[in-house]
Amino acid sequence: MPWLQPITLSGPHATLEPLAPAHRDGLITAVQDGELWKLWYTLIPAPEAMEAEIARRLALHSTGAMLPFTVKDGQGAIAGMTSYMHVDAANRRVEIGSTWYARRVQRSGVNTQCKLLLLAHAFEAMGCIAVEFRTHFFNHASRRGIERLGAKQDGILRSHQLAPNGTLRDTVVYSIVAAEWPTVKAHLDFQLNGRLR
Repeated sequence: MPWLQPITLSGPHATLEPLAPAHRDGLITAVQDGELWKLWYTLIPAPEAMEAEIARRLALHSTGAMLPFTVKDGQGAIAGMTSYMHVDAANRRVEIGSTWYARRVQRSGVNTQCKLLLLAHAFEAMGCIAVEFRTHFFNHASRRGIERLGAKQDGILRSHQLAPNGTLRDTVVYSIVAAEWPTVKAHLDFQLNGRLR
């Protein structure tokens, strides 16, 4: 089934490689850049939890529920993680999520390149009819980033999840549908090849 076959996706600003245990040390270095696990409104693995997080994502992949990637920057250094998740093959839908980046590549072309690669593969190779993004209501940076891609807000799932700190998460749901993909693709291409060059 082509939906969850490991694949490497590459562009000038970033490469997505299938997540592997050998990426652990590079991912630990990346997550330490900005101490990302201390952000209360998102779940990012602490350095000592990275091995377990890799194992968790690979276990989900083995059940068909996730296709996890290691993100490398344009110079080939490990810069973060992302995934296709909540895979619904029957309805040709997938979510892009569980994404985090080292501080050094935030506000660079890395995220735009990754989303362009993942969206192109989802719509053009996997035949998706919709791609979702979800984030915490209070993760304003993530919400702005998703909106800059051209995704539209579908709604807010109120009291959707219990966070490790005991708070309730309101989850903001966005999507891009297949009919919107050509316009979103042109927008992302412009961001990468126009504004960022």
